[in-house]
Amino acid sequence: MTDLTIVIPCYNESGNIGNLVREINTALLSGPSYEIIVVDDGSADGSAEEAAAAGDHTRVLRHKKRTGKSRALISGFRAAQGRWIATLDGDGQNDPMDIARLWPRLERASPALFAGVRKRRNDGIVKLLTSRSANFVRKRLLKDDCRDAGCGFKILPAVVAQSLPYFDNMHRFIPALSRRAGLSVIEVDVEDRPRLAGVSKYGFFDRAAVAFLDTVGVFWLIRRYSDPVSVTEMNSAGS
Repeated sequence: MTDLTIVIPCYNESGNIGNLVREINTALLSGPSYEIIVVDDGSADGSAEEAAAAGDHTRVLRHKKRTGKSRALISGFRAAQGRWIATLDGDGQNDPMDIARLWPRLERASPALFAGVRKRRNDGIVKLLTSRSANFVRKRLLKDDCRDAGCGFKILPAVVAQSLPYFDNMHRFIPALSRRAGLSVIEVDVEDRPRLAGVSKYGFFDRAAVAFLDTVGVFWLIRRYSDPVSVTEMNSAGS
């Protein structure tokens, strides 16, 4: 079994995604066995072709139309063959070297979610303020112990990632949903780099206007959760 799958959701990231794939291959050259899954979410700029041509260990999944970051992540999770799954954003702002630095710790760790916290933010003022306000509301309501839930860098056991419920904007609540599944949340400092090309695909409405309703929905989901029980089957009398 592969040690690690890196899942990268991608929408119109030509100029970024190929360089990111090459960086991953360099960063993990002497590390775990791994695969890279780029999920192209209906791009129209050749992002999928750029990713496929960028290097070894790469699988490219394509959505026929844009469905959103959460659906792209779920597609990658379900196709993953690694024991652990890492997520990186397709814009290249997450540094693959953070995976390489963290891997020796993962090999010794109990199952947990390792959630990136950006040391410094390379975002505009509107994006930064809306992110901070959403984090404030989410932390107070969900108590997920995560200072930077919007960071694209996360590593978690594949068995948990593949069992996460899908809904639009699910990706913002991976820490809370991981705690719901019984994982501890361990925060790790990671780099946040400027884009090489393109612009952010998220506007004010996408980040702020629906955040409160999403948080309330996840709060309800967590409160309605019950631990799964072990099930055994008895042999029949004649067997």
